[in-house]
Amino acid sequence: MDEHILVIKRSSLFEKVGNWQGFKEGSLEEFQLVVSSHKEFHPRHLMESDDTYKQVIPYLVFCYKKRYFLMQRTEHSTEQRLKNSYTLGIGGHVRESDLVNDSLIGWAQREFEEEIFYHGGYQVTSAGLLNDDSSAVGRVHVGYVLILEGNSEDIVVKSELKSGMLVTLSEIEEFFEFLEPWSKILFTALKEGIE
Repeated sequence: MDEHILVIKRSSLFEKVGNWQGFKEGSLEEFQLVVSSHKEFHPRHLMESDDTYKQVIPYLVFCYKKRYFLMQRTEHSTEQRLKNSYTLGIGGHVRESDLVNDSLIGWAQREFEEEIFYHGGYQVTSAGLLNDDSSAVGRVHVGYVLILEGNSEDIVVKSELKSGMLVTLSEIEEFFEFLEPWSKILFTALKEGIE
């Protein structure tokens, strides 16, 4: 059975928060209100090729003492267009049953715990939004970027991901050409000092 995922009409999104490409730093309160007011749930297979909608993807970046958790997707990644690429973000589609009190942050924390083995505490802060209409994947997704600042380096990936390691921004540069598009955009923003 095809899952029904959280989407918002492109026209509603851009009318409320402005049209942009790349990373848009700032508070996510307005975005959360737009999602709450205009959310729809449709079959994922239809939404993957319908760019009149944006699929809302919370995108979590884990950081510990200025090192970021860089992961590699598997050959059998759910999103085949991103297989084997490197990513700074842990994220996924939101189903209606995933939302508790319309909280994307609550969903994101559950997603983190599903994808990652982590022993320690963390603080969650919102960083901004990701939009990239230059690729087929990007045209149908919008990212809701959250930074998880951990107090432990005891972190490893689960099965959906091939590997993961804590690295500095300068070390990420060595992987730049292999980063998925959103991670390239976010890496550039991190170098410029977001957080």
